Amino acid sequence: MVDAHQTFVIVGGGLAGAKAAETLRAEGFTGRVILICDERDHPYERPPLSKGYLLGKDERDSVFIHEPAFYAQARIELHLGQPAVHLDPAARTVRLGDGTLIAYDKLLLATGAEPRRLDVPGTGLAGVHHLRRLAHAERLRGVLASLGRDNGHLVIAGAGWIGLEVAAAARTYGAEVTLVEPEPTPLHGILGPELGTLFTDLHRDHGVRFHFGARLTEITGQDGVVTAVRTDDGTEIPAHDVLAAIGAAPRTALAEQAGLDVVDRADGGGIAVDAGLRTSDPYIYAAGDAAAADHPLLDARLRVEHWANALNGGPAAARAMLGQDVSYDRVPYFFSDQYDLGMEYSGYAPPGSYDQVVCRGDVAKREFIAFWLREGRVLAGMNVNVWDVAGQIQQLIRAAAPLDTEKLADPGVPLESLLP
Repeated sequence: MVDAHQTFVIVGGGLAGAKAAETLRAEGFTGRVILICDERDHPYERPPLSKGYLLGKDERDSVFIHEPAFYAQARIELHLGQPAVHLDPAARTVRLGDGTLIAYDKLLLATGAEPRRLDVPGTGLAGVHHLRRLAHAERLRGVLASLGRDNGHLVIAGAGWIGLEVAAAARTYGAEVTLVEPEPTPLHGILGPELGTLFTDLHRDHGVRFHFGARLTEITGQDGVVTAVRTDDGTEIPAHDVLAAIGAAPRTALAEQAGLDVVDRADGGGIAVDAGLRTSDPYIYAAGDAAAADHPLLDARLRVEHWANALNGGPAAARAMLGQDVSYDRVPYFFSDQYDLGMEYSGYAPPGSYDQVVCRGDVAKREFIAFWLREGRVLAGMNVNVWDVAGQIQQLIRAAAPLDTEKLADPGVPLESLLP
């Protein structure tokens, strides 16, 4: 039973945490809601950091999830700039960096993820960057503008979503860009070789250079400033700045210290939660980038590092904390904008899980939908410069029924007509 005397604490001031706090109030919870944020900024959204804000199209204030006054109006107690450093499940307390001890009745861990660091010599040089926080984006925005003015060269380690989006932004500013990627195509672990080449061609058309099949082994400099990078195949590439975009690691230290079940890094990492987003402790929940959830629809444990998962997972966890029956089965979804290409991806189809890729539309013009299938059933779909179809793609994934692939590939056949 939830009552006004209870205290619900949320650790993590990103989208999942902020939306969870909002949902607690929207669902009628009248007890204390405490939101602990290790950053000094109010909770904000991260997609603009590599998209509109980085490009200079969006103002700084546009990234914030709520107006600052919202938290006081909703009686949400904000602790800004205060990391949670210790969790005691037996006592049901959280200790902050300044020594403050906060007792909770239920707790949500929305601790997010942090960028993986390059483990090579030279990472301490001026000109080595990561992109995860607003402060990173503010700094990188100025760097890209400067590189564009001076015809400077940015080397990006990693051709995943962040690497590609920053490459697009850098070229828009006019900077020279080289992407170093160990796989044979960008996004190889997400899209496979069939569609990864689409992004190779897109970026090459805009002047980006790729160095596939290689990893950075050293960043060299002079007078403390980056001058070049070296790769494991012996190549030296001149550089004024370097961006490490080699993925993100879930922030599980607090959960591990408290003895909660976590998933091995080899299996994706994250705080293990059930379909109701409850951890191995019945009073502690987890959501967002840090949570590895049993997915009822996909019958797999999955950790999803994208905006939609935080947007929907935070509220789902809040409802579970309130005692509602929650089965979090959202189809994984993400989007990206690069130059004149916009895309949405729904589903989950890592290489090895599918046996066929079917495209409808004009791939050469970059106006099409790609489907990843196994035994005729849609596992995932990506719509590229084709809009208002993500919902239908997700319905096909949920249906899990064998389809006529000729009809699936035919743009003249409405997607909704393929539903059983």
